[in-house]
Amino acid sequence: MSAATDARHDVSRVGELDLHLFNEGRHRRLYDVLGAHLGEVDGTPGTWFAVWAPEAGHVSVIGDMNEWQPRVHPLQARGVSGVWEAFVPFVGAGCRYKFHIEHRTSGYQVDKADPLATCAECPPATASVVWDSAYEWHDDEWMAGRAARLAVDAPVSIYEVHLGSWRRRPDGSFTNYREVAGPLIDHCQRHGFTHVELLPVMEHPFYGSWGYQTTGYFAPTRRYGDPQDLMALIDGLHQAGIGVLLDWVPSHFPSDEHGLGYFDGSHVYEHADRRLGHHPDWDSLVFNYGRLEVRSFLASSAHFWLDRFHADGLRVDAVASMLYRDYSRKEGEWIPDVHGGRENLSAISFLRELNEGIYADHPGVQTVAEESTAWPMVSRPTFVGGLGFGFKWDMGWMHDTLQYLQTDPLYRRWHHHDLTFRAVYAYNENFVLPLSHDEVVHLKGSLLGKMPGDEWQRFANLRLLYGLQWTTPGKKLLFMGGELAQGREWDHDSELQWWLLDGPYHAGISRLVGDLNRLYRERPALHRGDASPAGFRWLVADDAEHSVAAFERLDPADAAHGSVVVAVNATPQVVHSYRLGVPRAGRWVEVLNTDDPAYGGSGVANRDGVDAVPVATQGHWWSVVVTLPPLGVVVLAEG
Repeated sequence: MSAATDARHDVSRVGELDLHLFNEGRHRRLYDVLGAHLGEVDGTPGTWFAVWAPEAGHVSVIGDMNEWQPRVHPLQARGVSGVWEAFVPFVGAGCRYKFHIEHRTSGYQVDKADPLATCAECPPATASVVWDSAYEWHDDEWMAGRAARLAVDAPVSIYEVHLGSWRRRPDGSFTNYREVAGPLIDHCQRHGFTHVELLPVMEHPFYGSWGYQTTGYFAPTRRYGDPQDLMALIDGLHQAGIGVLLDWVPSHFPSDEHGLGYFDGSHVYEHADRRLGHHPDWDSLVFNYGRLEVRSFLASSAHFWLDRFHADGLRVDAVASMLYRDYSRKEGEWIPDVHGGRENLSAISFLRELNEGIYADHPGVQTVAEESTAWPMVSRPTFVGGLGFGFKWDMGWMHDTLQYLQTDPLYRRWHHHDLTFRAVYAYNENFVLPLSHDEVVHLKGSLLGKMPGDEWQRFANLRLLYGLQWTTPGKKLLFMGGELAQGREWDHDSELQWWLLDGPYHAGISRLVGDLNRLYRERPALHRGDASPAGFRWLVADDAEHSVAAFERLDPADAAHGSVVVAVNATPQVVHSYRLGVPRAGRWVEVLNTDDPAYGGSGVANRDGVDAVPVATQGHWWSVVVTLPPLGVVVLAEG
């Protein structure tokens, strides 16, 4: 058999049902049929190759097997489906390849990486790699019980990590997925985080995009190892009782020539009209959510990470940019929908179908939307008109709280609403409270650097921020470095400033985060009502004069017992003899005080607890009189 004809076209791996579901936009497992798959035909080993290139006139696979020469191993068109397929004998794992695509009429030719590749070369190289992704998992116990660990009434505390800059080798090079597993597990356990969220690990050509400019929607980046190395990291986290969320980016993709853009000499994945297909913020391309095959592609990518990599959830990036046709666009730079509105109806229906499919096929997982507007019912079921996500990032809480704490305490009395307004909408969605990577980049400085005052006050304000975050209803998310009180803005080109933990103030912040997480997990009142109005009640919401606020957290499943009372003093002065209503008689003790010397605080405390007296206030028949520490949060519980 000649080199030009040794690809087999008389057999097929892509079934007619697969083609039908793909063209209908209802295929959720394209990774089983498209891309490169090891196999054999008539006893001869080799690799199946299949790719969607609907406007191509000729497609061939090029690579190590044929010295990158086009037309040596041609693929055969599968009817009018747009899919091209062939079996190439004697191609094994590790073989680098691309698809050489020739447009059917224009003469345009291009070499493209495989959109469904499960492995790729390490950037800056751009070829796809034939790979056997078999892996023996050891996380059965985790998988069987994970649903309860990411439920709306569970204690969910997420540690957001960029693997390239969390920890480096001594020579400054990247650590492997497996290398980082042990230290990351130890760090999360020491600090009490329940889940890790990884900034996108999907292959991306530009490291400085942090993964948000994705080209390989089915391939983990080789910067940190092979696919099995990432599986081992997730497996290890699961065995240690720590869940894993993956950032996933269906909102846009880069225009690098080897990627999805202008794939076969036509606009296959993106819109042809720049007013729909170009994203001005990132100079990237926008998926055509109305094209059915694109919907199959994106849905299959989401299912792939949940299926093959055992991810416990997906955090969907930049959802707002998907929902609005005029997102970051000026007048004349966007096209209204068929009703004359600004909503992207195709994206809305895609997101609903995506969430329905994920929850149907992967019980126990959650999807989380980064949605920065007031779009209604993002985390409500599709059958009531929602988008169907499990959770939504509360960007409003983040903005208001940081704005409040960046204000000099002398003027906070005039901005008290920034501290209290969130309660107005707190239960419109199932919220995650994010202090994410976005708040410590692009000259925004570190969280510590945002805080006003001298050194002591800056650390006290940071402790106040974390005290507020962990006691306010909603799941918690903290970007790496926040637990160290990192002094400089995040730098993706170097590891965290681990040496800071040698300093008492930084070590105190680290200790506080661990204790907050443990308190959050151990006290049902602090997590069971995260998404229920029955889990929160104001005690003091209007004391702007003293910049004091207080509230009660309740367990909706047992409101008669286990409540905790939280009091906040946002000034650097000690507040003496402050009366707080409590739901029951008896002794109330501090279970956490952010001004504890162990955290770097001044030690103002109600050390022996306080006894409730029958003086009615703030809706309760009983009350206690407490001392509120400077720039502090105090959590009281029945002793």
